[in-house]
Amino acid sequence: MSYLFATPEEQQQMLAAIGVENLDDLFEQLPEDVRLNRELDLPPALSEIELDRMLRKISSDFATHGDRVCFQGGGAYDHFIPATVDEICSRGEFYTAYTPYQPEASQGTLQAFFEFQSLITALTGMDVANASLYEGASALAEAIIMAIRSTNRGSRVVISGTVHPEYIETVRTYLMRNECEIVIADAVDGVTDWQQAGSLINDQTAAVVVQHPNFFGCFEDVQSVVDQAHAAGALAIEVFDPVSLGVMKRPGDYGIDIAVAEGQSLGIPLQFGGPYLGIMACREKFVRKMPGRLIGQTVDRDGRRAFVLNFQTREQHIRRDKATSNICTNQGLMALRASVYISQLGPKGFVELGDQCHQKAAALADRLTEAGVGQLAYAQPFFKEFVFQFNRPVDEVIAAAQNAGFNLGPVLDRFEFPNGVPENSLLIAVTEKRTFDEIDRLVAALSR
Repeated sequence: MSYLFATPEEQQQMLAAIGVENLDDLFEQLPEDVRLNRELDLPPALSEIELDRMLRKISSDFATHGDRVCFQGGGAYDHFIPATVDEICSRGEFYTAYTPYQPEASQGTLQAFFEFQSLITALTGMDVANASLYEGASALAEAIIMAIRSTNRGSRVVISGTVHPEYIETVRTYLMRNECEIVIADAVDGVTDWQQAGSLINDQTAAVVVQHPNFFGCFEDVQSVVDQAHAAGALAIEVFDPVSLGVMKRPGDYGIDIAVAEGQSLGIPLQFGGPYLGIMACREKFVRKMPGRLIGQTVDRDGRRAFVLNFQTREQHIRRDKATSNICTNQGLMALRASVYISQLGPKGFVELGDQCHQKAAALADRLTEAGVGQLAYAQPFFKEFVFQFNRPVDEVIAAAQNAGFNLGPVLDRFEFPNGVPENSLLIAVTEKRTFDEIDRLVAALSR
């Protein structure tokens, strides 16, 4: 019997199998006042061609937004995705594969995660990567909890004021029942004041968190973070942009203890907020405090290559009080997309990707400045996004851009920053997908 399209005859067979005569008998245990007692208010059934026509009309109502050229950033980016990513990841065995609770039945899935972990460790220069978390913000929260466990210090965490404000809010939510004090270090001219931050780090600090490039797109002094954290016996945590690692030093090169990221840039399309991909990598000495899953490689009794779940320290598998996390998904399909994407680009492709992002972002910042519409809000080196302060209100800037077919943002006053942000400033991102012609047309539109 099919799971779909139950005919009246099939429905009656199912009712007979469980010993009831009709649906009313099946639902008699439900109180009368919670039953609907009428048909669902659904429109008449449509033929395939009618349904296709209706969906195309609904889609066209949103086309004005989706058809604009994207210069938006702030944590999710419009990068190019090679067709091979969709082609490989749409295979039925990947789409329908269950999470690897039964490793003997899921060798292909386990190998995919093993490859993902291997690629992330190579990309970050770290010793170990796990098999993915929800997304970047919760990955940071999990990293901080991991640092608290690793250091046995639970009273203070110091976070740079240039970390994505929504990530900080997520951390606050995770730790709201914890006695840990979350201290935010001040930002000056778009970067963290690490001299001031140093005074905040004490012998009870579990972790010091930096984002590099930070939320404003600027470069941070990561080495200073690592040195100050380690001098106090705390762990150094970096939030990084995976795409930046083609042209910038890797977290492992600085001596970072735990590195986390949002993996949406790695072959996952913008899709109204998710599903995205949390990335976490760490030094080997902290692996037993790591949340989520860790897939390992071994051989079976016949000497053949095999993959196993080495660690899965969550509450469904071990005692609740010993669990490192209650994470119960692994974003498997998103991790697979990231693996295919990274494999397709390869080391040289990653360098070219990062170089194109930076060159085009720098070109847009220069041309906007030369056009006299404003100036960089922060005089700092940046990678692929920057804060630009316009000479007129940002709502006028956004309207002018939208009328010309471009999306900009986000507007920074939607977030809370301890020291505020310059008036009339926008965060603008430029990926390798943008052309110099699009950059010139945007500058022309904002110059009118």
